[in-house]
Amino acid sequence: MIPTFTTLGSGATVLMLHDIDGGHLAFAPQVETLAEVGYRAVAWDMPGYGRSAPIEPYTFKGLAQACVRLIEALQCDSVVLVGHGMGGMVAQEVVARRPDKVRKLVLCGCPDAFSGDADAFVTARLAPLATGLNMAQLAQQRVPQLVGPGALPEGLRLAEHTGAEVPEATYRRALACFTTFDRRADLAHIRVPTLLVAGAFDRETEPARLQAMAAAIPLGRCVEMPGIGHLMPLEAPDRFDGLLLDFLRERAPQPLPGLH
Repeated sequence: MIPTFTTLGSGATVLMLHDIDGGHLAFAPQVETLAEVGYRAVAWDMPGYGRSAPIEPYTFKGLAQACVRLIEALQCDSVVLVGHGMGGMVAQEVVARRPDKVRKLVLCGCPDAFSGDADAFVTARLAPLATGLNMAQLAQQRVPQLVGPGALPEGLRLAEHTGAEVPEATYRRALACFTTFDRRADLAHIRVPTLLVAGAFDRETEPARLQAMAAAIPLGRCVEMPGIGHLMPLEAPDRFDGLLLDFLRERAPQPLPGLH
């Protein structure tokens, strides 16, 4: 099945993939901005989120296949793919499996691989739910821990709203999937211009991790947002949109030797 999505505007397609505790509204500011300046802005609900049907098994391969089905349903040869957090992991999976579907790539606050103890990670992330909190209460607890001192209050409220809408069953499956990700060996094979956006106060994926990834991607570069944490598209939408639009408007460089 094709995942559900929101879309606005017409022109070149920019497809945005949200994080594990988000939904299509996590890119609401960007959908509006991109549509206003001549792009077709699309923000999906990852399988199991919003009205998108879940997939079985819940794997990065399956999520990437769902993303490709959406791209094909949008009837465009290729898209600019913007991924935040787990959405950035899905974006890396898509470009590794179907590079023909991606002409530019934006990775925000996402690693190239999970690192650490998977069981400990999942247990820690689910601990608040084990104490009886629901997803709305979890979002109220978690969002302030994710942001930097420069975050807009309106963005935090929207982040809490999107987190509250995540089905608990999907959240649990997505966390387990998250720990299986590893695309470190594929960074050197990403052949499209790639912008990595890091929040200076991001404790989920530290800027140094994004900078190292950018160095490994032939056409990659990293930009750090001062005062901002993990939720950069909502914490500072105007600044984030400026970075995104500048990147979109750049002419693609000539392929590097060996990248034909």
